[in-house]
Amino acid sequence: MVVHTDTIVALATPPGRSGIGVIRISGPRALALARILVRDQDFDPQPHRAILRSIHDVTSGEILDQALVTYFKAPHSYTGEDVVELSCHGSPVLLSHILDSLLALDARTAGPGEFTLRALSNGRLNLSQAEAVRDLINAQTGAALRQAARQVKGELSARLRPIKDGVLEVIVQLESRLEFVEDDLPGVALAQLHETLLQLSRQLDQMAATFRSGRLLKDGLKVTLAGRPNVGKSSIFNALLLRERAIVTEIPGTTRDTLSELLNLDGIPVLITDTAGLRASDDKVEHLGIERTKQAIADADLVVVVIDGSQPLNDEDREVLSLVADSLNVIAVNKSDLPRHDHTATLGDRQERIVPVSAKTGEGLSDLRQAMLEPFLLREIHDGHFLVTNARHFDLLSRANLALLGAGELLKQKVSEELILVELYNALHYLGEITGETTPDDVLSQIFSTFCIGK
Repeated sequence: MVVHTDTIVALATPPGRSGIGVIRISGPRALALARILVRDQDFDPQPHRAILRSIHDVTSGEILDQALVTYFKAPHSYTGEDVVELSCHGSPVLLSHILDSLLALDARTAGPGEFTLRALSNGRLNLSQAEAVRDLINAQTGAALRQAARQVKGELSARLRPIKDGVLEVIVQLESRLEFVEDDLPGVALAQLHETLLQLSRQLDQMAATFRSGRLLKDGLKVTLAGRPNVGKSSIFNALLLRERAIVTEIPGTTRDTLSELLNLDGIPVLITDTAGLRASDDKVEHLGIERTKQAIADADLVVVVIDGSQPLNDEDREVLSLVADSLNVIAVNKSDLPRHDHTATLGDRQERIVPVSAKTGEGLSDLRQAMLEPFLLREIHDGHFLVTNARHFDLLSRANLALLGAGELLKQKVSEELILVELYNALHYLGEITGETTPDDVLSQIFSTFCIGK
């Protein structure tokens, strides 16, 4: 256990007015500070039980609030230290006054994620679990929430444990031969070690392969609606959101800027962006909007090209299709409630990506939602598989896998055990970085700087 000499404090609930505001105190003086606030030096609450007490102004003794005080005795707390949580009424003025009083009593404001960092230091969590706490807080969909919850429970580290043990077994055998045996490895033993490394590599490769789906689950998709003016982009945007978010008129060029909203599609967070219609224009404001449209197309994971199904394609439609030719795209043929023009001749090579829709009646919108997700093969998400959602973890898994493959290749070449061991120790180091055993301090600082204060 790492012993910190200072006591930290922070608001654990979001700032602003609320029914409840929770102030968290962690460190060796947590209970002593609580005794000062309740003006009772004999205050000795039973751990893990909330008790109602009056919170006093430390200077005047005036009662500020009635609060629930909960004491978590070390090491059985979130941080592994003595922790006190004050559940007060959620008045910003009140909470600020109590925090200022605690700071005046020599507590220190916690840095971003410092409570979780102390939990890591004291062995209450490993690093992958700590990162999952942040992901749990930031989860945008139920599916993302479930994956984060699995990682908080330690599923990633549990899956890595047998792989790390397997690498260690190979290291022990090679180290033993290096130390005690003069002869080279016999052919049978060499083949067994090589097969072991291949099996371990396959397991890492399978885990890393889930990151494509995991990244989408955590970070979501960026989808841009594009097309010439007045084809119904904003109408489709509103229909997908099930509310009137964008202004819709019959006047071409109504949308002058990009407009983005988050949409939950089958558990995947999708940032969908409505854009200005693409056409030649001398209007300065519209021209700026068109430039932003082009940037939104460039940034998108998928472009939904909207065309007017009641009219033949014109040069502006063809220009839009040409602009997105190198992007992953789906074509939404809008206004299917009107007599439909046959676009077979002009869109013949794109038939599998055409979805007839009607923003007015809602026809085809479910097909469009499905078409937006189809290119990303998200079966793993819906099947409830464990997914790697963290880019840092994916990078380290890939590096460890390359190190194992390198060790296997050196083993086949029958080179010195020292060279093979270098690769194996590298693999073990990379796996240790995922769970925190070998993570450099500067990387830890970078990770925890992304946490909110109070967690």
